Amino acid sequence: MYTVTKQVFFCYGHRLMNYEGKCRHPHGHNGRVEIELQADRLDDKGMVQDFSEIGRAMKGWIDANLDHRMLLRGDDPLVVALEKLGEPVFLMTQNPTAEAIAQLIYEQVEQQGFPVTEVRLWETESSFAAYRGGN
Repeated sequence: MYTVTKQVFFCYGHRLMNYEGKCRHPHGHNGRVEIELQADRLDDKGMVQDFSEIGRAMKGWIDANLDHRMLLRGDDPLVVALEKLGEPVFLMTQNPTAEAIAQLIYEQVEQQGFPVTEVRLWETESSFAAYRGGN
């Protein structure tokens, strides 16, 4: 079994609803995403997937949808105020936790047709969440 991992860096803001800790307040992170792909055999170029293809597709999607945006749950009262101000917002159906963001990115990688096995979102230098499909 072969694996490759591509990292993508982006900045985002969020806050968590129904949460009593510090993360209930709007704040930001310098996120690092690790996208792991897997294959039983290598392609005709000797690769699981070309790193530049992964980067082009996923960095492009992340830059267009998540980078320098507030990631908020759709029913967050901040949504109306930020949209009224013309601020970039990305709406999620669940709390924008590291776990939920990792799942969101995993699903996008999968939709792009890559053989993804896991996505890890590093929210800080010492904390990450991972999502693996299939369950």
